[in-house]
Parts: sequence; C-alpha cells; structure tokens
Amino acid sequence: MKYALLIYSVPCAAEGVQPADDGVINSWLDYTAALKESGVLLAAEQLAHVDTATSVTARGGERLLTDGPFIETKEHLLGFYLLDVPDLDAALDWAGKMPIVRYGTVEVRPVLEGQAWRAPLE
Repeated sequence: MKYALLIYSVPCAAEGVQPADDGVINSWLDYTAALKESGVLLAAEQLAHVDTATSVTARGGERLLTDGPFIETKEHLLGFYLLDVPDLDAALDWAGKMPIVRYGTVEVRPVLEGQAWRAPLE
C-alpha cells in the first residue's frame, strides 16, 4: 500500500540549530538511505521555500493568483516521501524515524489507487 509522508515544520523551528553540531544532515542522509535499502522508497522531494509558492484559484471564471501558500498556517509543507509498505503501521514506523519529528510534524496519508483520473498516466 502506498503512503505519503508529508513533512511539515514552522519556518523558524530550526533557527539556531547548527546542522554540523546536531548531526541532522547525516540523520536525513541515513534515513533516506535506510528507506532506499529497505525497498519501500518510491519518491522523495524537498520543496523550495514557501515564499516561492504561488497559489491558483478560480472565482467567477477568472483565474486568481496569490503569492505564497493559499492556506494560512503555522507549519509549512517542506517536502515528502512516497513509500510502498505493507500497511499503516509500517508507514507510521518510518514516519517516527524521520529526523523532522524533533521539531516538526510528519503527516502520514494513504495514496488512493485505482482512481479514474489516473487512466491517462498509465
């Protein structure tokens, strides 16, 4: 079953943290390598800073663009991992090992499969 591990953090959560001092860079590299070596990793991407986002909506037939994220929130989506694991418990185990849990949040969400909109992708 596929699960997306969505990585969230408040923008200033890591301020003052020196990656070389707390080993966070190596933790991320080790975590990603462990996912790959286990065979469950399908994809992983880091997103550019939220200030680079443009949100698109449509009202009254007109396309509206807004700088930044559409939803006002304290935490921002930083990136994601896409895993293929046996069940939710396995996805939660991997989420709990992610370095961001020290100062952020990991949302675990199942990927819906077999949806009609996917037909053009296959």
